[in-house]
Amino acid sequence: MYKRSNITFKGINKLAIPAIIAGIAEPLLSITDTAIVGNLTENPTEALAAVGIAGSFISAMIWILAQTRSAISATISKYLGAKKLDEIATLPAQIIAINLILSGIICFITLFFVVEIFQLYNAGGLVLKYSIDYYKIRAIGFPLTLFVFSVFGVFRGLQNTYWPMVISIIGAGLNIGLDFILVFGIDGFIEPMNVKGAAWASVIAQAVMAILSLILLLKKTPFSLRLSFTFNKEIKNLVGLSLNLMVRALALNVALYLANAYATKYGNNYIAAQTIAFQIWLFFAFFIDGYSSVGDIVSGKLLGEKNYKKLWRLSVKLSRYSIVVSIILALFCAVFYFPIGRLFSKDLFVLQSFYSVFWIVLIMQPINAVAFVFDGIFKGLGEASTLRNLLLTATFLGFIPVLLIGDYFNLKLYAIWMAFTVWMIMRAGILVFKFRKKYLYKNS
Repeated sequence: MYKRSNITFKGINKLAIPAIIAGIAEPLLSITDTAIVGNLTENPTEALAAVGIAGSFISAMIWILAQTRSAISATISKYLGAKKLDEIATLPAQIIAINLILSGIICFITLFFVVEIFQLYNAGGLVLKYSIDYYKIRAIGFPLTLFVFSVFGVFRGLQNTYWPMVISIIGAGLNIGLDFILVFGIDGFIEPMNVKGAAWASVIAQAVMAILSLILLLKKTPFSLRLSFTFNKEIKNLVGLSLNLMVRALALNVALYLANAYATKYGNNYIAAQTIAFQIWLFFAFFIDGYSSVGDIVSGKLLGEKNYKKLWRLSVKLSRYSIVVSIILALFCAVFYFPIGRLFSKDLFVLQSFYSVFWIVLIMQPINAVAFVFDGIFKGLGEASTLRNLLLTATFLGFIPVLLIGDYFNLKLYAIWMAFTVWMIMRAGILVFKFRKKYLYKNS
């Protein structure tokens, strides 16, 4: 179990490729929901807008609560590097229990205020109704998703991205199949459920993934779920790390909320177009996140080994690989620029709005690649306070001012994506500067 960290091309991609496959499963599900509901015969634009709004809020909740995945991964990888895993044997069960209790509370509270929540997104009429219908079902899956993410954090801390990949592939395949069956129905057997069908498909897939995660955690890791009521010595540090990452995720989701709220204010075709553009952006983000995950996984282990030279080389290689991948993805989308839009909607007004900003989504990808890689490295190093402060700065001094100025000049979706671009430039630039300053010459 205590192997030396391999940061060759082969060693990095042995971790990165399964992490990429596992990572894109989540946005692939959202993209499938988006494409399917956008092609409904009845009220497709309203359905697409609703899934975008509700999906954005669901992602916000999951990203905030799921930050313990990175905290678990960083803690376990550090102890793995120091060859002291036995000292945190009780930690995974305790943090998983905390996650489940917290997600249950959040689920209950948000369901109670669901109408008010989506009214804050400027949703009304049929869009509001569809948003509520979709969310009430998807919220059932909150505890399941948090459990799965926690288990993925354990595997990543053990330098294992294979089993999360397997679980994600099964969950994604099941969700896509159920999407078609439940949304459109089967003549004579299952009535079409429309937006509700997409929500149920996700919940069922999440339940299957949770069961598989439980089985593999018990069979493939040295940890059990036997709960000890004497807190592990690392629980305080891990909770502190998680809270900092949650504040970071909260700042991140302020940006995402404002983007969707302003797009909804502009009209149904704008929020529908924003939904498509953001789902593709998110797919790219999770794809590149495979290399970010390697940074998270390996940097913590290298920190435990005090191997700073290798840590610097890791950052350079991950940046190069992720930039190349992001350029390939952007070029592919540029070639199929117009057919990609038609996959999601046939509404000419929606497509016109989408095509007007899709090019911005593509050209910002190399910047995103650098930002995500160093984001993962800083998570692995346990520098959650740095990530927290960075997101607060980028959101409140970058994203929001640019969005407000763009909105003042009636730039609409241009304003939103200009704000996203500035946001990512700040995230990438500040992290590279801080990492270079701290680790370039350390232990040289």
